[in-house]
Amino acid sequence: MPVFKIHRIKESHYQQFRWAPHTAGAAQVKPKDYQPAGEIEAPSVYAAWSELRNRGEALRVGDLLEFEDGSLRICKYVGFEEAQWLVPEVKPAQQEAVTPGAVPGNPPAGDSAPAA
Repeated sequence: MPVFKIHRIKESHYQQFRWAPHTAGAAQVKPKDYQPAGEIEAPSVYAAWSELRNRGEALRVGDLLEFEDGSLRICKYVGFEEAQWLVPEVKPAQQEAVTPGAVPGNPPAGDSAPAA
């Protein structure tokens, strides 16, 4: 039986998500907006939802269930829909332009500073 990781949306983002218009396609969610809240073993996301509700730990709109393979389902008013972690793009560090044959960090020959 699958084990789902539970991710609860932080209170500061809950109201914003709750009132946002419904969008089609996979939801893009930020890991910083969620906090881990344990795991649950259930045959499906709907069975997990029902079990959590019966325990008094109901999922709220915006909460996530993560499958063992890392795929996500987000709880919405219409049921569960696909979601993906939005990982910020890492910009590569700017590299210094190096002239062929030059040693990085040393000025090219002939470009030395004037003597004092």
